[in-house]
Amino acid sequence: MTDQAPDHAHVIPLRPRAGRREAVPRAQPTPGAQPTHRAQPMPGAQPTPRPESASPRPLPPAPAPREPLWRDLVGDVLRRERLAQERTLKDVAEAARISMPYLSEVERGRKEASSEVLAAAAQALGLGLGDLLSRAQGELVRLTARRTGGNRAMSRSSHNGLCLAA
Repeated sequence: MTDQAPDHAHVIPLRPRAGRREAVPRAQPTPGAQPTHRAQPMPGAQPTPRPESASPRPLPPAPAPREPLWRDLVGDVLRRERLAQERTLKDVAEAARISMPYLSEVERGRKEASSEVLAAAAQALGLGLGDLLSRAQGELVRLTARRTGGNRAMSRSSHNGLCLAA
């Protein structure tokens, strides 16, 4: 018996790779054993024809542009106004009496803030809640008009783009 490690390691994957058949580990030939032969195709056998479905498929249509979310629009307005006033997130959060991480998430559109939180943040920036929502509505109309190619007839509604649900 020797104390030397083998020259190679045999790795068996825990999960088969997607789209491939699971590999079956092969036994290593023992020294002096006769080699095994693989099955050879019979002489004169025709190769299996390639199915017609293997031809390249057309690409699926591009997904429709994502509708802007209200929380993203409001967050953008809050952040733009805070930066225009050259104020820090900490300063505005303290003035609004909300946590700095929460205000950050509202600005990034990660949280759907309540009307009380939005009113407090707007007031801390010197805006009314109506001013904040009006600016967000203007941004929504602008983005929607750009997405529809400027077709005002498609983007116009009786609510002029503003419809809030409680």
